[in-house]
Amino acid sequence: MELLLDNKIDKALEYYTFKSNQLKDFVNSSKDLTVEQIIEFGEELAVLEYKITALEVANES
Repeated sequence: MELLLDNKIDKALEYYTFKSNQLKDFVNSSKDLTVEQIIEFGEELAVLEYKITALEVANES
């Protein structure tokens, strides 16, 4: 059972890391974002980074 849980955590970690990198790449390559869009993307990135941190902690336990 523990192996199954570790696998799910690893897959979720991989997914959220991919989404975080994708969002960073999009923001960094965009030249015409409004202030509101930058703030919105920053908030989304904060949520993703929080999830990544929580999954890393869970993976170590």
